[in-house]
Amino acid sequence: MSISVALAAKDGERYLQSQVESILPQLSEARGDELIISTDPSSDATAEIVASLARQAPVIRQLTGPGRGVQANFEHALRACTGSHLFLSDQDDVWMPDKVTEVMDAFDASDAALILHDAAMVDEDLYELAPSYFARRGSRAGLWPNILRNSYVGCCLAFRRELLDYALPFPPDIPMHDQWLGLVASRFMTVHLLPVQLVRYRRHRSTATSDTQHARLWQMTAWRYAVIRALRKRERELR
Repeated sequence: MSISVALAAKDGERYLQSQVESILPQLSEARGDELIISTDPSSDATAEIVASLARQAPVIRQLTGPGRGVQANFEHALRACTGSHLFLSDQDDVWMPDKVTEVMDAFDASDAALILHDAAMVDEDLYELAPSYFARRGSRAGLWPNILRNSYVGCCLAFRRELLDYALPFPPDIPMHDQWLGLVASRFMTVHLLPVQLVRYRRHRSTATSDTQHARLWQMTAWRYAVIRALRKRERELR
């Protein structure tokens, strides 16, 4: 049983090293663990930082990203993962020291295909904004609750490798890859919520998504329609 962490990076030099340094102590080279970092073309030293970290840590594997946005970059990283259990990682958060242990214990104690754990929400300087993402978001499992109000945020997701057989490739018109992974697990497999804060979930102006700024109603409606349509299509493909 080995662990793969898929990290998509772009213009991440400010926070990337501290994030990687919070992940590495939890991975084991002897177990076959790996940290896959797919780096899209950046305007800063992101690629150079990753290359330097990879020279120091054999578990890191650097990929050149496809340069087609965050979803394509994560899919690129996930396709390179070889572990039995996969974790997603943003480039700017901080993992708690017991994240991997807590999540793997949750997998051992359940038949869940996907674990969604809680997080403490912090600002760019790690000052706490909210002690629980679950409480702030009203998080719960299930397909329709997460179509209407998504709680499947990537930095809090881990899943068994088998989920990729259902989830890849990512449909081109879904709103976000992490919501898609959670919804696919909800529809075809099982999801377990772990009410433990295992990440410092950093929220700042340059994050790819925001839970405080909402799209217009027409855009949210279009996204919901797109993800429902994509789920129905994937269901037909899997028959």
